[in-house]
Order: sequence, then C-alpha cells, then structure tokens
Amino acid sequence: MRFVVATWNINSVRLRLPLVKRFLARYAPDVLCLQETKCPDDKFPREPFAEIGYAHVEIYGQKGYHGVATVSRHPIEGARRENFCRKEDCRHLAVELGVAAGLARPITIHNFYVPAGGDEPDPEVNEKFAHKLAFLDELAVHAVSIDAKSGARSILVGDLNVAPLEHDVWSHKQLLNVVSHTPVEVEKFRAFQEAGGWIDVMRAFVPASEKLYTWWSYRAADWQASDRGRRLDHIWASPALGDAAREMTVVRTARNWKQPSDHVPVMAAFDF
Repeated sequence: MRFVVATWNINSVRLRLPLVKRFLARYAPDVLCLQETKCPDDKFPREPFAEIGYAHVEIYGQKGYHGVATVSRHPIEGARRENFCRKEDCRHLAVELGVAAGLARPITIHNFYVPAGGDEPDPEVNEKFAHKLAFLDELAVHAVSIDAKSGARSILVGDLNVAPLEHDVWSHKQLLNVVSHTPVEVEKFRAFQEAGGWIDVMRAFVPASEKLYTWWSYRAADWQASDRGRRLDHIWASPALGDAAREMTVVRTARNWKQPSDHVPVMAAFDF
C-alpha cells in the first residue's frame, strides 16, 4: 500500500488556508502535518478541510504562537500531545493510524515544532536558545526515541529547526555561528536522531553531498536568485520501517505562491 505523509510549517493556518487547500488538491497526501498554525483549537478551520476530503483532524494549538495540527484522509485511531521542558507551548502531536486507514499494521506519526532558538547562539544570554537545547536534550531521552529504537513503527516529521549537515545550508562556513547550524545544536540533534535510530528519509534520496533546502528567508529580495536556504524541515522513519520509503519530494514551487510561508512542504511516500 502506498502511503504519503507531508509536513509543512505553514506560518498561520488561517492566513494561508488557500495555499494549504491548493497543496492538498494538487498532491493529495494521506496525511499532512502542519506546524506554526498560530491558531487556538476552537478557531481551527475544520470545515474547509473536511470539504476537500480531510475530515479527520487532530490539533494542539494556541493563540498567536506555535501550534501543530495533523489532518488525514483516513480515520485517526488515537492521538496524544506531549509537552517538553515543562512548557505547554503546543509543539508536539502524535496520531495513530491502523486498519481503518487500510494499514495491516498501525503506524504512529509524530508532528513536531522544535523551538527556533532566537538570534544569539549563547544559552547564557539567550533564554530561547537555552530552551531549544534543553528541548533537543529531552527528545533524546524521551519515549518518542526509546520506543522508536525498541521497534515502534513510527514516522517523525516537522520543523525541527536544525540544519545538521554541511549542505543543509547555503554556506557551512558562514552559518557556523548562526542559530540552526551551530555545532552545539547539530551535536544535540544528532544525539536525538541516534537515540531513536531514526532514518533520515530525505537524505536517503538526496546524497549528503548535494544541497537540500526547505526554508528561505523572507528578507531576501529574490529568494530564488540568492538561493540562501536551509533544511529545517525533516522526515524520519523508525528502524522498524526500514526501507519502506519509496520517494521524497520538496515542493519548492510553493515558495512562489501568493503570500507564502518561508517554509515549503516536504512529502515522503512509503510502501506499507
């Protein structure tokens, strides 16, 4: 069975609902995980999603900041929301899909929005950066990683806000001191990945020697011409899913849509 999972930091789901609908109509993934929805649960636009075939919705949102949501074409059989660093800031949502989705064996999809970390890469003077590092530390010892390494059938997606590899940024040398690519972030990110034995699905299809981006700053006058991107969005699979991934797509064209997010959607197709 072909099963497609997509992830997208939408930077306000209500503002960019037309873009989400355009994406779903064109690409029709089985599941779409959104981050930075910036929407309280009671204001989430459930009906427009249902009208285009995504009637199954789980959300964890708040007013103005952060927030994650997962929409599905198939029934969701269970959902849970985890808080990290003793903050209720709506950064994680897990859903389980099984027989009702046509799957012989259930899978869990984790949707994460890791803290961005602010501008100054010094935890002593920047509380946001300290929060980010603590968040990554907690992920490495959390059940999401322990379960993955112990045989759980899991997919982890989201805006993880770290570009770990040299060619995940437009200039490794110039960004070594820039939040998202600093050595301390990369070290903690890799510890998190190794703790779960997570498979980097995107890099399974694009070699580490090639540039791969999912985010381009709004500050660029011409983002395509400068192409100063970073890979902040990720799709991982647990070891139990092995080589189930069949293809991966970064929908780069979405960065040119009207009033775009600074992130673009990423999709992976699995054969279950």
